[in-house]
Amino acid sequence: MAKHVAVLMGGFSSERPVSLSSGNACADALEAVGHTVTRLDVGRDVAARLAEIAPDAAFNALHGPYGEDGTIQGILEYLQIPYTHSGVLASALSMHKERAKIVAKSAGVPVAEARVLHRLDAAPAHVLSPPYVIKPVAEGSSFGVLIVREDQSKPPQELYSADWPYGDRVMVERYVHGRELTCAVMGDVALDVCEIVPEGHAFYDYESKYAAGGSRHVVPAEIPKSVARRVQEHSLAAHKAMGCRGVTRSDFRYDDRFGEGGELIWLEINTQPGMTPTSLVPDIARVAGHSFEELVGWMVEDASCDR
Repeated sequence: MAKHVAVLMGGFSSERPVSLSSGNACADALEAVGHTVTRLDVGRDVAARLAEIAPDAAFNALHGPYGEDGTIQGILEYLQIPYTHSGVLASALSMHKERAKIVAKSAGVPVAEARVLHRLDAAPAHVLSPPYVIKPVAEGSSFGVLIVREDQSKPPQELYSADWPYGDRVMVERYVHGRELTCAVMGDVALDVCEIVPEGHAFYDYESKYAAGGSRHVVPAEIPKSVARRVQEHSLAAHKAMGCRGVTRSDFRYDDRFGEGGELIWLEINTQPGMTPTSLVPDIARVAGHSFEELVGWMVEDASCDR
């Protein structure tokens, strides 16, 4: 049934450009399948704008703080506008890397050892033996991620920067060698596993995520079936443990340097995965038989409040 859908995009996080790209791609797809679409570049007046537009549903194409941390979800609940993706609690929990890791571990999902502390306390000396990774606890798209190699005598001095824009709490996490794997969950079904092969980048950073040719997506991943099943099981377990709805994507590292049974570590869950032309979820869904239009259409049909 055709609906009037407000596609929420843009916003004011570090991921604004990605959100605009995701939002416009999804808006085009929704129009192609017959929905009436209002494209809304989200500002501080979003509640008033939504009340004025009065859509049948909201497609949340926002990324980063305010868009995937429970904030916009709370506004949509208050206005009683059905929306896509996860609800208030699941969004806030999943966005906070420390708390998400605790919940995932309690559900039997393997995670890497980590400490969370103020960035200025992580700057003077190593708090973990290198190699390790420093991540802001509540950012997406690899913003603010720093990799500390074995041969570095001290932590990255960017942590001292007065204009560090990613918040003062950081997670220092053991670096896991190996291959980058990801798995999308759609509803209550784990789809195929994808291997991400960065092209010309040290890891799957912002450029390799969103620049054309920045990475190669291998779907299904060329890994043992037993490992693929474990990835799917852990992705679905994390999705359910966080209380997620709609579409999510879990990211992993798989270290097979010493044999096929190698270490598999869950890194995080994305409740607002990118929906740009180079994004992972559309590629994974396509292999499962869902066109981009079908995927986006399903997400609107799945939209609700009280998620």
